[in-house]
Amino acid sequence: MFLLSHATVLNRDALRIRWVPRKFLGLTTVWPRGGSFRLWARLIFEREGLRYSLTLLPFVIAALVWREYAVVIAQAPIPMLIVIFLVESRMLRASEARRKALVTEDQADAGLDTLRARARALLGRIAARRGLKSGRLHLVIEQSDMLRVPPLTLVSVQSEEGPELLALDAPEREMLTKELFAPPLTERALQHIGLARRIEVHDLTLDPATISGHARMSALMAARSAGE
Repeated sequence: MFLLSHATVLNRDALRIRWVPRKFLGLTTVWPRGGSFRLWARLIFEREGLRYSLTLLPFVIAALVWREYAVVIAQAPIPMLIVIFLVESRMLRASEARRKALVTEDQADAGLDTLRARARALLGRIAARRGLKSGRLHLVIEQSDMLRVPPLTLVSVQSEEGPELLALDAPEREMLTKELFAPPLTERALQHIGLARRIEVHDLTLDPATISGHARMSALMAARSAGE
């Protein structure tokens, strides 16, 4: 999971938003501040230009090995397009039949119910510890549709007040990292549900005005006990 926040994103200007929910995947390139090699590699692999280059690499090698056919190979765009199509649609992504078989209807419903419950709890704690009373919050989850590689999940907390993408502090980031994709609803499990239901963006919302006084007090006490 790549949690988008001012402390975790290298190019912070990309986090400016003008509407909610703001989608990033496939539209805006965000680079992690630090981050693991695996995360960097997965973000780079998401870029179409790189994947197309890797797919066409055998044609380049063939042109170098059989130089007498180099011109013929270079002027054969249709086979190249066919190879790109097969790799992108058959190797990296699931067919329509495969999508529907990833989860049952009951599993999808249960997973989405779990996601909604977790999102409401997490957003409620974030709003309570910040003392927010207005500005609907959105927990926005985006996932790549490439099934044959490790899942890529972008998560952000966005507010309608501004609008803005919240600059999450360390305790908030830790809370989301530990709890959002705890088993049984892992990143891969949610990806399967999203593919089966054709959900591109999960947008979970909470109105801070609905948070009870008890919940606000509990969040305040928890923050104080943690020394925040």
